[in-house]
Amino acid sequence: MSLKCGIVGLPNVGKSTLFNCVSSGKAQSANFPFCTIEPNLGSTNVPDKRLEVLTDICKPQRTIPATVDIVDIAGLVKGASRGEGLGNQFLANIRECDAILHVLRCFDDGNVVHVDGSVDPVRDKEVVDTELQIKDLETVDNRLSKCIKAAQAGDKESKKLAELLKRYKAALEQGKSCRSVALLNDDEVQLAHDLFLLTNKPVLYVCNVDDASAATGNAYVEAVKEAVKDENAGILIISARTEADIAEMEDYEDRRMFLEEMGLEESGVVRLIQEAYKLLGLRTFFTAGADECRAWTIHAGDKAPRAAGVIHTDFEKGFIRAEVIKYEDFVQYRTEAAVRAAGKMGVEGKDYVVQDGDIMHFLFNV
Repeated sequence: MSLKCGIVGLPNVGKSTLFNCVSSGKAQSANFPFCTIEPNLGSTNVPDKRLEVLTDICKPQRTIPATVDIVDIAGLVKGASRGEGLGNQFLANIRECDAILHVLRCFDDGNVVHVDGSVDPVRDKEVVDTELQIKDLETVDNRLSKCIKAAQAGDKESKKLAELLKRYKAALEQGKSCRSVALLNDDEVQLAHDLFLLTNKPVLYVCNVDDASAATGNAYVEAVKEAVKDENAGILIISARTEADIAEMEDYEDRRMFLEEMGLEESGVVRLIQEAYKLLGLRTFFTAGADECRAWTIHAGDKAPRAAGVIHTDFEKGFIRAEVIKYEDFVQYRTEAAVRAAGKMGVEGKDYVVQDGDIMHFLFNV
């Protein structure tokens, strides 16, 4: 799918530690600012208990999960929009990502250096937000002046874009991100997408806490929740140090016992990967049989021919119809033949919007 989530934040807040826990890539992690300079790209499997259940039922020769790409990006500092620190590089790297995992330090530790000398996740968030907003304001101003001229010359599309840009400009000048601006229709959704504004990207705030706060959070997390309550954004609590310890455990039972002692049902990394997948607007459908059980990645809202094309382009070109089994029905009846006999097999055409968890078989002719 080639969509990427970028891990961002101030220097030395735990970005690279989390990246190493999450992905197949390995980033340098150390107690000094700008440990990460070049962006690190890693791909990770998306944990999905449904795929485990299908594997248990079908006993296939192989099981292939969905994956998601994660990028660890150099830390940003105040003045990045003017090129301070690694600002220009940071902003270019984040522009190439489709969603943001914004890591905030929410723990006290005198042995871990903070670039601003004290722990304040809300201030840290505002530093990053401000730099992204300044850069977006430059982009909006440049596009707006051109659009106004074109609109005055009678270009209707430029007039629509100018109206949207004016709303973005007003929000940015008030210290708000572009994602806070409500889009009025599908045309504006497409226009907004084509602008590639930094503060319009979906964001998940990742509160990096100490071990004791991994299950319930702390006062720093509560402050972050209050600060982002009006944003269209999520919050995830995770302890990077705890996750690093879990990642070193090879035995499943050891990991399970460790999580129970911490008061956690599953690791924060599992939740982070799943949330990153959702943040990118991705969904999963399955193919299941004796040869292979596989999770396939699509965009939310994709129709059956597009899903078929994920498997092979010929499937989309020659699409005839799709046979669809709901996950719950397959789990209940356990074989395709039993599902069909029970009248639970759906036959869908080109306009069918694939639902998350559908088990599909495509008929095509090329």
